[in-house]
Amino acid sequence: MTSHPVRQVEETALSWLTEHQGRFALGADALSPDGQVNASWKPLGELAQVCASLSLHTPASDPLHARVQDLLTFAWHQTDDGALFVRLQQAEPFATYPLEVYAAFAAAGLRHPGYEQRAATVARTRGWQLAEQDPTRRLGVVLAERHSGIPGRAPPERVVERTWLGGLPEPWTFERHSGYALTHVVFHLTDWGRGGPGLPAELAEYVRDWLPAWLATCLEAGMWDLSCELLAVAASLPQPPDEATPHESWTRIAAAQLPSGGLPEEESGAGDFAHTYHSTLMAAFAAGLTAHRGQGAYG
Repeated sequence: MTSHPVRQVEETALSWLTEHQGRFALGADALSPDGQVNASWKPLGELAQVCASLSLHTPASDPLHARVQDLLTFAWHQTDDGALFVRLQQAEPFATYPLEVYAAFAAAGLRHPGYEQRAATVARTRGWQLAEQDPTRRLGVVLAERHSGIPGRAPPERVVERTWLGGLPEPWTFERHSGYALTHVVFHLTDWGRGGPGLPAELAEYVRDWLPAWLATCLEAGMWDLSCELLAVAASLPQPPDEATPHESWTRIAAAQLPSGGLPEEESGAGDFAHTYHSTLMAAFAAGLTAHRGQGAYG
């Protein structure tokens, strides 16, 4: 086991994800009207999203690249190489989650033209364009449309203005819900570390100023999942916070990992798949972005 905390976290997290790959498989109820989306399509989409980013940021010569590619290929095959998105679109034409999941694959160059054509037709309806959504979710849908070749309806900057982060709130109002909203605004605007429209300068400066305090609070509370998301945000900023912040943070995340490599969502949480997979994905994602930004010397 390497003593380098960032590399250690990424290696062990990816080992856990590979070992539990089968738990991300779509079950027989994936296309059922009463299927549990949060237990089927959501984990698979999150796996694809993280692997699409890590694949881009991990050199082909790195053994971890092949592992990430294998996971991404597995996830794509679970969708029958995109064909299941067509069936989802037919069954739930105005649901946005199929497009959001599909966009993660499209960002990696895995596309299904038939689905994109059908989704574009639905996206032109007023019913789709006027769907009421949380601003952070709507931002994700707007950018998912872009990835899928669907003409955008609203400029991302107009949607950002209505999010918690876009309003530059008092920093002491940060809590769990607003924390996840903040991280996802950053992820959407930076295309999960792949570029994207990017953060407006005012938002980037605000996050850079206050992220160390928010991160310290989450780490102290043993909120490993949100802590990893904030570390991914730190690696996505034009100018990351000072080195002392991530150095201590990565040491604590590495210590919190289970011997298996999994990372529970919270210090006092259960170590089962449902309460471990997302935080483990976020640990791998944040570590990969950190290493790509050249912040690996924090070990």
